Amino acid sequence: MPEETLDLTTLPTVDEIAAAQEQVYRVMPPTPQIAWPLLCERLGSEVWVKHENHTPIGAFKARTAVVYAAELFRRNSRITGLVTATRGNHGQSVALAARRFGVTAHIVVPCGNSPEKNAAMRAQGARLIEFGDDYQESKEHAKQLAHERGWHFVPSYHRDIVKGVATYWLEFFSAVSNLDVVYVPIGQGSGICSCAAVRNGLNLKTKIIGVVAEGAPAYALSFQAGRRVAAPVTTLLGDGMACRVPDDESLAVVLQNVDHIVQVSEKEMGEAMKICFTDTHNVAEGAGAAGLAAALKERHTLAGKRVGLVITGGNVDHDVFARVLQD
Repeated sequence: MPEETLDLTTLPTVDEIAAAQEQVYRVMPPTPQIAWPLLCERLGSEVWVKHENHTPIGAFKARTAVVYAAELFRRNSRITGLVTATRGNHGQSVALAARRFGVTAHIVVPCGNSPEKNAAMRAQGARLIEFGDDYQESKEHAKQLAHERGWHFVPSYHRDIVKGVATYWLEFFSAVSNLDVVYVPIGQGSGICSCAAVRNGLNLKTKIIGVVAEGAPAYALSFQAGRRVAAPVTTLLGDGMACRVPDDESLAVVLQNVDHIVQVSEKEMGEAMKICFTDTHNVAEGAGAAGLAAALKERHTLAGKRVGLVITGGNVDHDVFARVLQD
């Protein structure tokens, strides 16, 4: 299928995002935002946590492909299959959307991908294909399969994906007024770009701070350079942020809207995962705890401020989480 001639750097409007909520709420309710007293005490500020780990797939991406697919099938009802690449959450989202619209989801994962995440995708009805050593190689193979077999490739970043993610930011910013700063983990950029869309659309002054893993620094390096910079991926805990090559469209939005980007180590993510559990009794995967890790790193700047964090997902393997808690 030919690429759409769509300016992906044009962020969706608040009215479009509100309309997208109708699609999202057919598969899930709004998620809560809670100010946990122990976290507030730990950071010395008013900390609000948006719980995107409370969705049908345990991550914010439950909102994404459903909205993307609704627009896709409105334009073309002849599509017979969806294909994408992922390490987990995006694949569950595409499978959820495929089931809703009555087609098959084909998900390409890197060899050696998490067995538990693979099982979760299969449980959503996905057909898994193992290929490549990392996400980028899986993505290239998924695009090739789309071309060869006539399936539609679902990207990790697209304006309609951003529109779906933005539904949680509209919930968050509407429920908690006057947030001074939000910390947002960056994978392929849909989360942080959707944050910018809602903040700008509501004319808020909230400062947006991006977060990446030290072992996946591509967006941080690109932000510093003002252009796309690829970087090797070595992170294990931060697999939800395991980006080797930044997306050009999302990077353009990041460069225009983000204050700065914080890099967090494996140790800092692990500590934040433990704190999420002890202070809120929630399970957060590495990327889901990355915002808290960055806030802890910058706590000296947060005194007296109203801070927004997002547990973007809770899909961490049992053995990995056990090691984190026992470390």
